[in-house]
Amino acid sequence: MTTAEGDIVDRTRAVRPGEELDVGRLTAYLDAHLEGGAKKIEVEQFPGGHSNLTYMIRVDAGSGTERELVLRRPPFGNRVKSAHDMSREVTMLSALAPVYPPAPKPLVNCEDKSVIGSPFYVMQRIRGVILRRTLPARVTLSPGEACRLSESFVDNLVTLHAIDWGKVGLSKIAKPEGYAERQVKGWAKRYADAATDSIPEMDRVGAWLDNHIPAPNDERARATVVHNDYKFDNLVLAENDLAKILGVLDWEMATIGDPLMDLGVVLGYWIENSDSDEMKSFAFGPTAAPGMFSRREIAERYGQKTDRDVSKLLFYYVFSLFKLAGVAQQIYWRYKNGHTKDERFASFIFGVRILAEQASRALDRDKI
Repeated sequence: MTTAEGDIVDRTRAVRPGEELDVGRLTAYLDAHLEGGAKKIEVEQFPGGHSNLTYMIRVDAGSGTERELVLRRPPFGNRVKSAHDMSREVTMLSALAPVYPPAPKPLVNCEDKSVIGSPFYVMQRIRGVILRRTLPARVTLSPGEACRLSESFVDNLVTLHAIDWGKVGLSKIAKPEGYAERQVKGWAKRYADAATDSIPEMDRVGAWLDNHIPAPNDERARATVVHNDYKFDNLVLAENDLAKILGVLDWEMATIGDPLMDLGVVLGYWIENSDSDEMKSFAFGPTAAPGMFSRREIAERYGQKTDRDVSKLLFYYVFSLFKLAGVAQQIYWRYKNGHTKDERFASFIFGVRILAEQASRALDRDKI
């Protein structure tokens, strides 16, 4: 693996138009509630992400030293309040950070909408490399290194799923009974509420999922922490060793539930060389690079490490694609209705179609 020191750490940019924060009010609030205070702040924005908005806050406490923190807030014009619950995200991270180092530590939780127009929280920044579809400039990944990165990727998920969520204080948000059924019916409704176009494959897949929900056997006993958005562009990697995971980001959909639903999310994001060119255009990391695991190899390593049965993953894979299509549809609805001016979202309706077609093909071939 070849890198150039200093040029591959994830960068920030100027805040997008329409997504600005009230710097004056935010500075006053942080000065009163952030340990060490904040006499002056500068705000930039992380360009990635499609749901909750993520900002980098440079804080000057008045001592001449600066520190970099991260602020998370819901998107402007969101329709699903429960999907952008800042307090829940803080609860999850506060419980996990002491026992799971990749979870960023929350520092401030604000539910007062008068500060920046919505609830928000501030957490530590974990500096490092984030891999997306195209590798950063001057980064190469040999097949052997790609294999090691695949192993680390799976093993970190296994570590997360091994946490005793009751002992770390997450019982109060845990409702694992009926989790799969709630997910299927919930995402079917969210998609219907945000639908803008007729997409027959979404109707077919939604009906199939409703008829194939796994039997609710020992759901509480099997439940784990599930991230629900575990993919390469939500991982922070060490600059000098890309197979070392320093941070896991974007916990907005995290909960307690069936770990195979989390594995299904991984498989839904994991693009292979055999997938369509359209699917490859929506890759969230270098998953098709030489040496990377296949979806089947991801599942097999996970099964070996956890001793869980991974022989019947079609439901979980197809549901993941259906949910991702639903997320894309919600974002496109916001764009079409003028709640965001982010031009990245103009093409998301095509993503809905592509994901739905991939799910439909998986049903036809009866495999992931």
